[in-house]
Amino acid sequence: MSYINKLVIPLALVLAAIAAISAGISLGAAPIPLATVWKILANHVVAGSFTANWPVGRESIVWNVRFPRVLLGGLVGAGLALTGAVLQPATRNPLADPHLLGVSSGAAFGAIIALLHTGMIFGLLTVPLFAFAGALLATATVGLIASMTRSLQADRLVLTGVIVGFFFTGLGNLLVFLGDPRATQTVTFWMLGGLGLAQWSHLIYPAVVLAGGLCYLLPNARLLNAMAMGDETAATLGVPVVRFRLTLFVVSALMTGTMVAFSGAIGFVGLMVPHMVRALAGSDNVRVLPLSALAGGLILILADLVARLAVAPEDMPIGIVTGLAGCLAFLWIMTKSRTGP
Repeated sequence: MSYINKLVIPLALVLAAIAAISAGISLGAAPIPLATVWKILANHVVAGSFTANWPVGRESIVWNVRFPRVLLGGLVGAGLALTGAVLQPATRNPLADPHLLGVSSGAAFGAIIALLHTGMIFGLLTVPLFAFAGALLATATVGLIASMTRSLQADRLVLTGVIVGFFFTGLGNLLVFLGDPRATQTVTFWMLGGLGLAQWSHLIYPAVVLAGGLCYLLPNARLLNAMAMGDETAATLGVPVVRFRLTLFVVSALMTGTMVAFSGAIGFVGLMVPHMVRALAGSDNVRVLPLSALAGGLILILADLVARLAVAPEDMPIGIVTGLAGCLAFLWIMTKSRTGP
């Protein structure tokens, strides 16, 4: 890949992300002119940048509702896509995604407890806190079973994660069955994914976890390249295979648990985005990891925009949009890989 192409793809993604953020804030059940959107944002960044000649209601929609929602979508999409880009070479499984380790099932289990059985005992943070606790419980269960059975190889860890996922899914379904039937619609909506919980005070959690994940993963991208060639090759190149894979699984579980806690279980982003990036930019994880984060954020912002506009003024669960788009994207990827460039 030429030096120019190496610059063009990241620049195009950044410009597309800016355009998607602008559209995500401007469009909705109550459209707001783009010029007004940027003036409002500028006034909040630098007070007095523009004369406030717009209704207070519009400013509230832009700053308190849509902007944090768009930012949460970008953070969640980036985190899920980055996790998928890590797990696929780490497990040498092209179908690996953030939900592979049972983390999403654990998060759903925690959210169901909060929504149906405990109530909002911690205010608006109740569901994210319980969901994150469930994700940590699922991760700890996978680690405990793997250590007890000495199943530290990639395929055995994946199988353990799948089993734990089914276990927590069963527990969650039992809690739904025993819970208040009138509240099951809320649970269903959360399990299909949505960004309606977005608050400025919430954004710090996914932002810090995503930044921490990037700080660890990007310097180790070349080690991940070695892992993609197989355990024996990686060990020959000096990679501590078992320890490094466990670390990658823990980092991936932490990112997934945090993102799912604030967005619900959103499928296909972590599965399809890394494949799309590799089709455009090659398989070197030095490029795939940051580009997957950029593309994942962009795609989830656009998916949320479609979900908000499709049945406005109601919100469609974002998982429906990503599921349909993901199927079409995979058909394109399969066709491209079969026919060649």
